[in-house]
Amino acid sequence: MKNKKLLIGCGGVALVAIILGVILFFWGQKTYNNLVVLDEGIKSAWSQVENQYQRRYDLIPNLVNTVKGVANFEKETYIAVAEARAKVGQINITPELMNDPAAFQQFQLAQDNLSGALSRLLVAVENYPELKANENFLQLQAQLEGTENRISVERKKFNETVQGYNTTIRQFPGNIIAGFFGFVQKEYFKAMAGAENAPKVEF
Repeated sequence: MKNKKLLIGCGGVALVAIILGVILFFWGQKTYNNLVVLDEGIKSAWSQVENQYQRRYDLIPNLVNTVKGVANFEKETYIAVAEARAKVGQINITPELMNDPAAFQQFQLAQDNLSGALSRLLVAVENYPELKANENFLQLQAQLEGTENRISVERKKFNETVQGYNTTIRQFPGNIIAGFFGFVQKEYFKAMAGAENAPKVEF
């Protein structure tokens, strides 16, 4: 009789253990899948940021060539843009860059330096009526302005996506699955120093 009760008791414990195991399995699976979705969302957001930066990168040579054609234009301004663009081109941009704080900071610094150089060039244009009346330049300026706006929008979307992901992998129970499967925190874009005081150029 005692043996029978013992067997029943052991069977009950085993059943509870199996049920808990199944629950934990499905909970872990759901959490893992959620992290995968968030991670893929970051990659998608990153690709949009990268696309806009690439578009700006491609527009700059035509802009520089246009201002170079204007007599007595401030040479140091377009040289600064060309040099900043060259530094951006030297950076190897991969999705893994988001996992490396130092590399990500280097990437953002290079892009922000290019933004600053472009801003100074566009301010200098105010002193050259010939450029302000140049249809080709005006078209390039409009395209750059639109691209800068899209960069800002896509960076904001990227940061929001990263925030959701980082929050999930730091909170319980997501931190357990994240730690086990190697999900790590991603880097954010930070506001460029002095961005709140950046001059607005009107044409």
